[in-house]
Amino acid sequence: MNLETSSQVLTWGTRVFGVGVLTTFVTATMLNQPSYGGSPTFVCDKSQYQGASVPTTFVFTQDNRKIPLVYWVSSYFSGLSPEKRCQQVSYRFQRNYDNGTLRFIKTGILNRLPVVCATAEKNATCTNKNLLFTLKRGSNPDATARQLFDRQALASGIATNQSSGNTDNDPVNIDFEAFLYFAPSQNK
Repeated sequence: MNLETSSQVLTWGTRVFGVGVLTTFVTATMLNQPSYGGSPTFVCDKSQYQGASVPTTFVFTQDNRKIPLVYWVSSYFSGLSPEKRCQQVSYRFQRNYDNGTLRFIKTGILNRLPVVCATAEKNATCTNKNLLFTLKRGSNPDATARQLFDRQALASGIATNQSSGNTDNDPVNIDFEAFLYFAPSQNK
């Protein structure tokens, strides 16, 4: 082997060795990073509710918990099956979270219907941009939101019925981060 050929082989070998070492280092570094799961993710999935499999809006938290938010059992809104509402509302939760407007859960009236919405501030109002979901006409939105996000009800597996709840008229301002922290989760 002449000197020029052995120099090329040595250079090629050094490059291959360097790429291998770099690949090993990067792979080991990435695998040893803690997994936080990223930002909360909102999805529509099936869940057991009163013995039936129903569409449910879930949030997957940063600490790997799966928290049910709303069980969709009502077919009250014509043209919107529980599955379709679940998909739409899960998307709205995610959009509001990504936009930074899911700090508080509030209620209000929009287009003459009771609604539940997400806001960045306690004193903000419900709009078409921060709407999470519409309730049945005549529902008490504050009572419904209280029941939906009641940690004791969640812990005992009680889901809300859109027209039920207490009649306390205090405005609802649910701190969503605190809710996530205390809410019980389901197995994945």
